[in-house]
Amino acid sequence: MTSPQNMPADPVPRYVIGVDVGTGSARAGLFDLNGTMLSVARRDISLYREAGAIVEQSSAEIWDAVCASVREAVAAANVDPSAVIGIGFDATCSLVVLGEGGTPLAVGPSEDPARDIIVWMDHRAVDQAERINTTGHEVLRYVGGRISPEMETPKLLWLKENRPETFARAWQFFDLADFLTWKSTGDLSRSTCTVTCKWTYLAHERRWDPNYFQGIGLGELADEGFRRIGTEIVEPGTRLGDGLCPEAARAMGLAPGIAVAAGMIDAHAGGIGTVGIGGRPSENLAYVFGTSSCTMTSTAEPVFVPGVWGPYYSAMVPGMWLNEGGQSAAGAAIDQLLAFHPAAGEAAQLAADRGIPLPALMAEAASARVKDHSDAVGLADGLHVVPEFLGNRAPFADPHARAVIAGLGMERDFDSLVALYVAGLCGIGYGLRQIIDTQARCGATIERVVISGGAGATDLVRQVLADACGKPVVAPTAEEPVLLGSALLGAVASGAFTDMRSAMEACSAISSVYEPAGGSLAALHEKRFRFFEGLQAQARSWR
Repeated sequence: MTSPQNMPADPVPRYVIGVDVGTGSARAGLFDLNGTMLSVARRDISLYREAGAIVEQSSAEIWDAVCASVREAVAAANVDPSAVIGIGFDATCSLVVLGEGGTPLAVGPSEDPARDIIVWMDHRAVDQAERINTTGHEVLRYVGGRISPEMETPKLLWLKENRPETFARAWQFFDLADFLTWKSTGDLSRSTCTVTCKWTYLAHERRWDPNYFQGIGLGELADEGFRRIGTEIVEPGTRLGDGLCPEAARAMGLAPGIAVAAGMIDAHAGGIGTVGIGGRPSENLAYVFGTSSCTMTSTAEPVFVPGVWGPYYSAMVPGMWLNEGGQSAAGAAIDQLLAFHPAAGEAAQLAADRGIPLPALMAEAASARVKDHSDAVGLADGLHVVPEFLGNRAPFADPHARAVIAGLGMERDFDSLVALYVAGLCGIGYGLRQIIDTQARCGATIERVVISGGAGATDLVRQVLADACGKPVVAPTAEEPVLLGSALLGAVASGAFTDMRSAMEACSAISSVYEPAGGSLAALHEKRFRFFEGLQAQARSWR
């Protein structure tokens, strides 16, 4: 980040904090107003799984992890806490259910009230989502034509039908990012990012559609005036309430009253931290590659893409429309794929001894076996993977889709594990190409893919993705784009920047570019992509 034009240099240092709550951890990063990350701290958070695709978390545990991470990040940077002027939050699009006064309510069969979050990846509401989709309601045009069980209204309907007491007792239903800003300020405002992308709020009309809620069986939310899901909707980066409340300030070790920004979904914060490159957000597809992947494309006018969520107004870049796709399992799909192989245990121990994740070890091993990263595709000769272990988020919006592995033999050695890894990575890249191609046919074209997320941090991964999707993959200079995106929210809320676009442009720069391979390698990827599509089609016909 740089200070806004025509403003004098700060007489004393000032800092902002970005908080990112992912699926497995909470992180806090401390940034100066030049965009340099001075420190980062992390706390793991628990994930509870049950039969029936149930995945839950605890809001109390997450809040404690957030506060501890903030304290540690400030201490590690050795800065005066009073010099922190703003804080921004991003989080997974998980559903938090609280009773009167913020009391946690049990959301599943464990009956444990501490488990008050239905995690984004929880697919318990597939039946509810399918019933909602049969209504053909106009609202569904703004989620790609089909609502996903990862979104909140199917989950709310599941709660009403399966845990009616919890539904009736609920005081507030929050998206996780909005829960964090409420805990920080006491302000019940929701972000346009969360409620537009996951709750069917029509930001371009600044309203909820009561007919939709009545039509799907959640009419009481409309009858109440939507007080339990949000009556005050503001853009990300808006300063909330009176700033950080005293209780939250004590827990974080910060000064009360500092600016707290309306937050974002985690992937969208990564978009804020990347798509400003070149000053033309519409040319850049933000690709956040983590446990899942998310693709975000900004357009000046709404573009309706079947199977791709949106278009959403002002959900990421203020004043622009957003199309959001991605893969429900990306980094998690690679983990799952590797776990099947007989050599996985030995390789995982080797990775643990080195202190690196198993996929990072695989990327390193693949790199060592080729002269050029683009040549890695040759290691996967005869192996093909459609990595849809958790369904297809886009462009088919099919939660029932499942993975397909073709060409697997009896090999049990380390080299065959590396080959399987490369095949899986190619499959991720071909899924990305499908999204890019589908959007382009509808009028949302992009020039490059700007990558962020831990699963996409190596040169090999970036090059294989570029070769597989056919677009340049750009790495930003920001070490942690998601944390930077959240910090930018806090910077705008504090007044360090006049608006989000100026903050994005000021802090975005290119570190490296990975051009897609041409010639015979491009032809090989084209052939593999057509086979990938054929496997998908066969799997759908089997079902």
